[in-house]
Amino acid sequence: MVNFKYKFLFEELVKRDFNKKYKRSFLGVFWSLLSPLLMLAVMSLIFTKFFGRTTPHYTVHLFVGQIVFSFFTEATNAGMSSMVGAASIYSKINIPKYLFIITSNTLALVNFLLTMVILFIFTALDGIPITWKFLLLLYPIICLVLFNIGFSFILSTLFVFFKDVQYLYSVFTRILMYVSAIFYDIKIYDPQFQKLFYLNPIFVYIKYFRTIIIDNTIPSMTMQFLALFYAIITLFIGIMVYRKNHSKFLYYI
Repeated sequence: MVNFKYKFLFEELVKRDFNKKYKRSFLGVFWSLLSPLLMLAVMSLIFTKFFGRTTPHYTVHLFVGQIVFSFFTEATNAGMSSMVGAASIYSKINIPKYLFIITSNTLALVNFLLTMVILFIFTALDGIPITWKFLLLLYPIICLVLFNIGFSFILSTLFVFFKDVQYLYSVFTRILMYVSAIFYDIKIYDPQFQKLFYLNPIFVYIKYFRTIIIDNTIPSMTMQFLALFYAIITLFIGIMVYRKNHSKFLYYI
């Protein structure tokens, strides 16, 4: 996706954003690990009493939902503001603007992979066997990365023209959190109503992770298709929206 001739620039941008994020931070990169753990502790205290009694391996169930959703929100929020934040660079130098979107998503991916290490530790401590099927997690990770990039293309383009998008998106992600079954199991609902959750791409990715990690089962072909479908269609729409409008950016920034 990144032109080879911009490979060095891409690497330097990732390093710049990484150093910028943790500059003057005492905990540094460890904050990426500590933050989800603190959130997990709070959510466990609140929701275990209500859902933990009926949901097997509830701590891991909760952790999976939290880190997948956090990856999505971190990547898309950073992607949304990436082009506006980098306007001072590409307004002076002729480089592809999309590089900044890819860079912000790459940094979010690095943070996500770090939290995955902690997830595997929790998984082992909870008595869940780590099997070869965990290698299949690479598929939903790739799909989610493509989905995040596509969504970031849409958000970053809208943010150039409409600054209120950031406030509307904040409300949207709060609502999305509650309908993504992060802290509960959809089995508490009627089987017909459960099907509506699969219209939510984030739930599909969370469910994919849980099926492999907790259920030790390979997801169905329907899940395989939905994970790829949401990724490809969102990336396609995002690229189309970006291509149609990127030549106008400098007039609005």
